[in-house]
Amino acid sequence: MAEHGNVQDLLPNEVLNRTSFHFQPQRNWLNDPNAPMYYKGFYHLFYQYNPLAPEFSRKIIWGHSVSQDMVNWIQLQPALFPSQSFDRNSCWSGSATILPDGKPVILYTGLDEPDRHQVTVLAEPKDVSDPLLREWVKPKHNPVMLPPDDVPYYCFRDPTTAWQGQDGRWRVLIGAKHKDTERGMAILYHSDDFIQWTSHPFPLLSSQVKEMWECLDFFPVSLTGKEGVETSVNNASVKHVLKVSFEEKIGGKDCYVIGTYSSETEQFSADSEITNTSADLRYDYGMFYASKAFFDSAKNRRINWGWVVETDSKEDHFQKGWAGLMSLPREMWVDRSGKRLMQWPIEEINHLRTRHVTSDRRHFESGSRFEILGITAAQADVEVTFDLPVLEDNPQTLNSDKVEDKLLFNRDNSDGCLYGPFGLLALVSQDLSEQTAIFFKIIRCGNGYAVIMGSDEQKSSLRDNVHKFTHGTFLDIDPRHEMISLRCLVDHSIIESYGAGGRNVITSRVYPKLAIGEAAKLYVFNDGTKGVTMSSMEAWSMRNAQINSNAI
Repeated sequence: MAEHGNVQDLLPNEVLNRTSFHFQPQRNWLNDPNAPMYYKGFYHLFYQYNPLAPEFSRKIIWGHSVSQDMVNWIQLQPALFPSQSFDRNSCWSGSATILPDGKPVILYTGLDEPDRHQVTVLAEPKDVSDPLLREWVKPKHNPVMLPPDDVPYYCFRDPTTAWQGQDGRWRVLIGAKHKDTERGMAILYHSDDFIQWTSHPFPLLSSQVKEMWECLDFFPVSLTGKEGVETSVNNASVKHVLKVSFEEKIGGKDCYVIGTYSSETEQFSADSEITNTSADLRYDYGMFYASKAFFDSAKNRRINWGWVVETDSKEDHFQKGWAGLMSLPREMWVDRSGKRLMQWPIEEINHLRTRHVTSDRRHFESGSRFEILGITAAQADVEVTFDLPVLEDNPQTLNSDKVEDKLLFNRDNSDGCLYGPFGLLALVSQDLSEQTAIFFKIIRCGNGYAVIMGSDEQKSSLRDNVHKFTHGTFLDIDPRHEMISLRCLVDHSIIESYGAGGRNVITSRVYPKLAIGEAAKLYVFNDGTKGVTMSSMEAWSMRNAQINSNAI
């Protein structure tokens, strides 16, 4: 494994841009999370990894780390290398399934030789008694699935966790695109023994969108509470989530639908469509992609990770010696309406909280801000709640045809805005030249009001060669009956923002040049024309997690 020096040898701002409690290897390239699982007292996370350089490689392997709390991680030796004719050109993404006898198995995408056809490969642990699962083998009957005739050889990848139907047969989904129509789809496969797999005559779900469906996920969610359920559970008390990842020029987006699935008819009736537009439900409206969820049997919860894509340059990657990190692991459940997912950082993250400050109720007039002191602003966890005066009708109503206008998500655009922008300014420099705003705006919409949640990165960095985005979405609450809450976890160069208890999430990838370490500041602000009230605020400094600093 090639190395490029120690972290201590990097430039100061590059060291401080490195995160302190988000998962990433010590060096080089990371992308998709793979096959998370809980096994014999350890959480396992595999990931797409290039051990030679901080760039994507034509020969990706599987990195492997273990943890007992999903916060502190020990790096193991890589689990899967290109080694056979069916994966000689890369071991791409896949998922883990725990068989009824407790044995874990992995299905992943291999790129075969010589043509780099995408095929599905089975791997199993060499020693099931080893809780660390340090060695994996590939049985001779591989590959276990090949692209169907109507699917291009380069559009057949990323098998999901498998599940059993009432008939005892195994099912799994593969992401694909139709050869003629170019429409994305989820191909369904069956097996009696997890070795011989046959494709179902029809996809479980497809769309009119001419885009590849990759990094699929499919799992049940309980309608009766926050607890997770094992992937094969299917009864009247659950619905199913199908997630699709769409690649974009920088990063991508994870869209999902919720619906009802029958293993008897192999029909999935989704409550909405996947359109690859702003109408789709999304896990995260920022830099978050290729996520993978698993059922945590230790605490009966569904946990999800996503790949947080770098938005600086390739030259920056080589200068700092690494690229790519994971989001915080998030617990997922369906909200009371059954129409959308809720997400929240796992409770173990709270164990990193240290210095604690609070603020009493405070009113913010137009143009005012309040600095949160007493914590380390570059490495913090902040929860704040806002209360608005009674909302009344306003002559500046917003035409319904403008609701999808992206300018609404711009912090500086005040069209139809009754309140805001207000919220948090994170990673702020002394002279305010660097800042990332996580904000809310209230607009009149139809016969009611809409709440916009946004993240503005336009002033996030003075560095060159950094892509700066404006992320935004509509927060699914009625401000006449609910207070507006925000939780932000700030970790040097990433900000994860959870609105309204996790109804919507925005992850911002930023690279401050001045607002680093002890020089970073954190504010509550209101730039709107009307006053708003901060009803509560709590903030904590966060300790460093131990992440892949040692290997065994």
